[in-house]
Amino acid sequence: MSTVETNPPVAPYFMRQPGKPFPPPEYAEFRKLNGLAQVALPSGGRAWLVARHRDVRTVLTDPRISSDPSREGFPRPTATAGVPTPHEVPGWFVGSDAPDHTRLRKALIGEFTIRRMKAIQPMIEEIVDGCIDRMLADGKREADLVNEFALPIPSLVIATMLGVPPVDRSFFEAQSKILVTISSEDEKRAEASRQVHRYLNRLIALRRKRPANDLISRLVAGGQVTDREIPGVAMLLLIAGHETTANNISLGAVTLMQNPQWIGDPRIVEELLRYHSVADLVLMRAVKEDIEIGGQLVRKGEGLVLLVAGANHDESVFERAGEFDPSRSAQGHVAFGYGVHQCLGQNLVRIEMEVAYRKLFERIPNLEIAAPIETLPYKYDGVLFGLHNLPVRW
Repeated sequence: MSTVETNPPVAPYFMRQPGKPFPPPEYAEFRKLNGLAQVALPSGGRAWLVARHRDVRTVLTDPRISSDPSREGFPRPTATAGVPTPHEVPGWFVGSDAPDHTRLRKALIGEFTIRRMKAIQPMIEEIVDGCIDRMLADGKREADLVNEFALPIPSLVIATMLGVPPVDRSFFEAQSKILVTISSEDEKRAEASRQVHRYLNRLIALRRKRPANDLISRLVAGGQVTDREIPGVAMLLLIAGHETTANNISLGAVTLMQNPQWIGDPRIVEELLRYHSVADLVLMRAVKEDIEIGGQLVRKGEGLVLLVAGANHDESVFERAGEFDPSRSAQGHVAFGYGVHQCLGQNLVRIEMEVAYRKLFERIPNLEIAAPIETLPYKYDGVLFGLHNLPVRW
């Protein structure tokens, strides 16, 4: 099977460091290996790192590899907790395999088509305009673009799609922020999860009696998702699409303020998704039977960490991958994963980013970063890459 039986290099889980570029330079070294590197997990133990574009796509389409966090060897991203399983949170289908994953994804896929996203674009534009209005209120000339713009947009959009009444959206946004903030204390995050779960159960009961034109009502009426699963599905949509989108929006804004010649170009969104690869450490898998990946023997019960940024900066696929260049074809990037588990909400993320940049730079054309680039607080120790805050002025 494998020709690689040497001692592989072992890397720390977080290779991002202040003052170093992202992706970390080690990713390029991993791609050169005749085999795979390993990573020392925060929870103890090791997993295999997959950094080559072709290997990442192969792993994401191989039925011998599982997305189920309850399987032996599945990597745990923190020292204290693992990824939720569908047994712990019914409806958490991102952590399931066929047939449950297939059933739940099929029930939702119609909600995220390009046609559906075009239909809700006016709602997204209204939310983006509202965030900008608040930034400009009372003659303000500066703001934190993360907390006043990038984070509220996806939270308010998904709340509206789910059917959360306007009066409750401030509560929903506040709890969402706790859930997706890596520095939130475990107890606070658990309490926020309970609060949102209780709220969603009440909303489901309400929509069963009084259906409306929203996602919750359609899930209740559709019958493919059980009442026990609907809150988990809604929580997953909230969490999966919230911080990832916010990080994409804020990091993209930094890049566009540094490269204003590209503002307004319709190709920027796809290149920003590839270039920043915010979900770098999100894709984790467990191996169900012995398999060879990139010349490396990986045994049943071992784990895999797929480096999204490693694949998206693979020079064999994207020439001058470390440069931001929207004129390139960024097609084939794996910012949203690949295969049957490819991000369900990718069309929503794209349209949120497009609207956010268009509105922001149309309404505040003189926007600029209000701090030296090297001092910006990047999320070096987060599973998702991004910014804690982004001071701007105009």
